[in-house]
Amino acid sequence: MTSNHNQKEASSPPELSIVVPCYNEEEALNACTNELLPILHSMIESGKISDKSKIVYVDDGSKDKTWSIIEETAESVPHVDGIKLSCNKGHQIAMVAGLSSCIDSDITVSIDADLQDDTSVIEKMVDKYHQGFDVVYGVRNERKTDTFFKRVTAQSFYKLMSMMGVKQVENHADFRLLSKKALNALLQYKENNVYIRGLIPLIGFPSDKVFYARKERTQGESKYPLRKMISLAIEGVTSLSVTPLRMVTVVGLVISSLSFIMILIALIQHLLGDTVEGWTSMIFVILFIGGIQMLCIGVLGEYIGKIYLETKARPKFFIEKKLK
Repeated sequence: MTSNHNQKEASSPPELSIVVPCYNEEEALNACTNELLPILHSMIESGKISDKSKIVYVDDGSKDKTWSIIEETAESVPHVDGIKLSCNKGHQIAMVAGLSSCIDSDITVSIDADLQDDTSVIEKMVDKYHQGFDVVYGVRNERKTDTFFKRVTAQSFYKLMSMMGVKQVENHADFRLLSKKALNALLQYKENNVYIRGLIPLIGFPSDKVFYARKERTQGESKYPLRKMISLAIEGVTSLSVTPLRMVTVVGLVISSLSFIMILIALIQHLLGDTVEGWTSMIFVILFIGGIQMLCIGVLGEYIGKIYLETKARPKFFIEKKLK
């Protein structure tokens, strides 16, 4: 594939920003910097990226010493910047905040601070960019480091999202490269309920994948327990698909049809004088229909709540401090 980027890159290497969202990552930050900096320096020396390239840490309202470590690192180490959000807004919003601060960069790469993603493939991503790709996904090629439960839930998650009509790359989280063009396109999505890995495929620019094996976390604790994973799945489905609403309609039609059939059966039994009084069966039907109604109201409420929040058009985040 021939490059479709500006020819000026031949004489002026592109500026790369590596965006790293952080929430209570005091134990992992120094190790993250020590691993990313040599990769950055190596690509600068080889002429693949500009010497203005940098690492941008985004502190998502951490309660530990994360921000003080970012400040110390930015002051003492070249090529390291920092952004502090005014409060915790969640991983996806922190990612958007970091990317928004890098709109002048030619390339952005997003990666988590836990070092589970293979940082060595960042250079492969940059090579793909030079080949003309605007989006490069980091995709896991196996899940050996996951527990059985996490493997099953992850596979179920991707199947569910696919059934719901959400387009996303399987086994890809938020480790990716975006060109300036792709980043500007992403930032045109103005919704507050953000699910980035579902929005990126909607952009439609040339994309490719690099595969890697994910490592186990060696520093700190996971910030994505089961509760947050479920919340992320709900966010993705309700932000990008109306399939649940259509399912509510189908469930309503099925129950209405069954109810009509039951009414006919009851009328026929009454006319034949074969009416059977049954308190238990009546309660069963009432509870069943009531439960389905509550479920449907809950689905509708989830969408109405999102509409309510979106119509307010509140800012996604506020930056309290910005270094460099």
